Amino acid sequence: MPDAPDTLALLPAAPSVIAEVRRWVGYLAHERRCSPKTVEAYSRDVRQFLTFLAAHLGAPPTLPDLAALAPRDVRAFLAERRAAGLDQRSLGRVLAGVRSFGRFLERNGLGKVGALQAVSTPKARPRLPRPLPVADAKAVADADTRAFEARETWVLVRDAAVLALCYGCGLRISEALSLTRREAPLPGAALRITGKGGKTRMVPVLPKVAEAIQDYLKLCPHPLDPEGPLFVGVKGGPLSPRIVQLAMASLRGALGLPETATPHALRHSFATHLLAKGGDLRAIQDLLGHASLSTTQVYTAVDTTALMAAYRAAHPRAQR
Repeated sequence: MPDAPDTLALLPAAPSVIAEVRRWVGYLAHERRCSPKTVEAYSRDVRQFLTFLAAHLGAPPTLPDLAALAPRDVRAFLAERRAAGLDQRSLGRVLAGVRSFGRFLERNGLGKVGALQAVSTPKARPRLPRPLPVADAKAVADADTRAFEARETWVLVRDAAVLALCYGCGLRISEALSLTRREAPLPGAALRITGKGGKTRMVPVLPKVAEAIQDYLKLCPHPLDPEGPLFVGVKGGPLSPRIVQLAMASLRGALGLPETATPHALRHSFATHLLAKGGDLRAIQDLLGHASLSTTQVYTAVDTTALMAAYRAAHPRAQR
């Protein structure tokens, strides 16, 4: 949530700077419509920046002080945050928050804070996707895996159908839940999916996936409007992503999977398993709806990592 006025009043900064921080927080929340968590994180970053500057400059910073900052001042702030334990990824987020405030000052004619743009964003090591092993990915999309739960059969079959779409078609959970009843695929059909940025792609539907969806439709106790959601909750309303996430949490416990085994990990599994079987990288890019091939190429690193792990575990010359 945005900072309360009394909290901002405690900032070690000139009154004019505090006033602009208040305006900026309101701008983020109401005009930019940033999420409460983003507003909270960005405002915290700016509080830390101004607190650092008060000690660094020897006095509460003023608007002219901010405009006069040099790149070395910003680097000193990042070094201080790094010493506090922040990793490269977190440092990049901190710099993004402070830059947002700097751009706000510039747009309102309160001076350019060029030092914030002159400092390079800390390079974070990319996080490799964490796919599931093939056997576990198959088990997750099988309703029988949760047969031990005291749940209605149609609910277990519904959850399995959603997860089958994530693994069998590489869909994001939001894409699976956005399907209408009319779009429910038949065997041999394809899905027209609208993903991020309004980018549309065609995704073939495996017979097993179509079968899982048909099983759900046969058991679903609620009448489904052709233009309404394909997947519904126990009361007949649109199915919440949180319900699918909870189903995945139950499966993690049943199968002994790590916390990284999420519905989105099934999308990673779809791409990684295709690549391991010789799938073309460009084709996988199209199936996932990635705008850039470089986004898809991260799966080659996952495949290589798995290959090297298998080599070290099995090759006689890898043993010492």
